[in-house]
Amino acid sequence: MNTSTRIKLFVMMVLEFVIWGAWLPLIYGYLPSLGFTPLQQSWILNAFPIAAIVGMFFSNQFADRNFAAERFLAFSHLVGGTAIFALAFTRSFWPFFTLMMVHCLLYVPTISICNSIAFASMKDAQKEFGGIRMGGTIGWVLAAWPFTFILVDWDKVHAANPEGLVAWLGAVLSSGLTGEALQKATRSTYIVAGIASLVLAAYSFTLPHTPPKKVGESGAENLAWLEAMKLLKKPFVMVLWIVTLVDSFLLYCYFNWTGSFLGTAQAAGGPGIAGNWIMPVMSIGQVMEILTMLVLGVTLKRLGWRTTMIIGILGHSARFAIYAFFPQSAALIVLVQLVHGVCYAFFFATVYIFVDTYFPKDTRASAQGLFNMMIFGFGNIAANLICPWLKQSVYTVGTQTNYTSLFLVPTAVSVIAAICLALFFRPPAAPAPESAVAAPAH
Repeated sequence: MNTSTRIKLFVMMVLEFVIWGAWLPLIYGYLPSLGFTPLQQSWILNAFPIAAIVGMFFSNQFADRNFAAERFLAFSHLVGGTAIFALAFTRSFWPFFTLMMVHCLLYVPTISICNSIAFASMKDAQKEFGGIRMGGTIGWVLAAWPFTFILVDWDKVHAANPEGLVAWLGAVLSSGLTGEALQKATRSTYIVAGIASLVLAAYSFTLPHTPPKKVGESGAENLAWLEAMKLLKKPFVMVLWIVTLVDSFLLYCYFNWTGSFLGTAQAAGGPGIAGNWIMPVMSIGQVMEILTMLVLGVTLKRLGWRTTMIIGILGHSARFAIYAFFPQSAALIVLVQLVHGVCYAFFFATVYIFVDTYFPKDTRASAQGLFNMMIFGFGNIAANLICPWLKQSVYTVGTQTNYTSLFLVPTAVSVIAAICLALFFRPPAAPAPESAVAAPAH
């Protein structure tokens, strides 16, 4: 891959994940401020996983069979970007839910499409994908940190009248908005997401041309998603698909619980992280993800598919175990955020590379969508249903949450998933030729 193409794909990934990273972290606190009921909030939050499931059968199918991938990307971000931008000015449930559903139905498939465009331009996916996908991680970090300065009570900063840059920074970082002011300012996250989406829509026309695979070409069937799902008959694919569901559930356990856990005072059994530092602390994992992506290619070649993925799953075990046994140790809790990078790169990014290696090229978007259906769909829905129930109804008495018992649940689940992958995941030698990469068979 030449340098120009690599840079274009890298920027594509940056913009793709700035969009999602801008609105997701704060939506959990924003929806109640609009007066939505818990059921209405659930519907809005589940728009994303529903879109991942629907996209598998429609959007990815169109991309595989009917549209050049970069043009599909442009259309999706033009319409989806307009929808997410409009959410900043929407406060009624049905318009909000409708706009969120439109955005998600168009955005979620583009994650697969971005992967497909990238893989189509690669000669060695194991070597090249990590560096390009790292752009997505940087995009997520770029989306998070500016809000540390956007969501600031500037009246409080001015009243402090700090002298010098260090004093000014200290005043800014310790003067985060709270209450109603914070909720009102959160609407800016949708504005940022919308602008990024519209920029990516225009930028898509500069990306490498990735034409669709027409029916009849190299035996391509009419339904790309059906062709992709046929590979689930292979035991090693089915095992990975199921483990991917479990690992995605663990990922969304992290997103469901970590924000509120970090902000829980030590007197109530938590680490007591200051509210305006919760997002930066959580983004530490994305910073580590950047470093992990850089060594992913070497790791895959030396350790193989199975061992690399097992390490990624056990990263969840380590993180949740620290949460469970040292919930009041702020230093350890902050430090263990680094494990998030290992969890993502060594499992999810590896799954994407594996799919590109073993699935036929004429179903590449649908094959990615098949696993995204688990990663962003069913795993997400399972966490949205189970996590609130476990935390609020099972492990919380009054206002006190038993974090040790709560976090031992995902710790145990992750260990079981790693054991299952070790025992039952046995892929054959990688197909040579048409696939973008040759990979070790273990």
